[in-house]
Amino acid sequence: MTPFAAGVIASLVGAIVGALVGGAVSWLLNRQLHVQQLERLRTQYKTEFAAEDTARHFLGHKGYTDRSFDLLRKHLGGFEDDELRRILVRAGAVRTYRDDGSEWWRLLSRMDEYIDLKSGRRRDG
Repeated sequence: MTPFAAGVIASLVGAIVGALVGGAVSWLLNRQLHVQQLERLRTQYKTEFAAEDTARHFLGHKGYTDRSFDLLRKHLGGFEDDELRRILVRAGAVRTYRDDGSEWWRLLSRMDEYIDLKSGRRRDG
């Protein structure tokens, strides 16, 4: 092998090793940045996630398919009305109005149960 060929091979191997090391370092740094951003978002929206869980808890109570907006506002304090409505929608709730104009919410997943109760049918099990 000529000295020129050995130099070319050494340069090629050096370039490949450099690219692999640089790529690995770049991948690790991007991965760490992604983990930090995800944790920051979880912390930032922790209140909203907790509010959704609380709304599901109240709306999922066995004895009541519907809850008044006033009751939900009372128990989920600290939110403006429109913000609370968005939280309820994210939790899977739908809004209805009673004849007196009051606002009520129920989980969409409990709609069949609500219809059965209104029609006088009872679901067993």
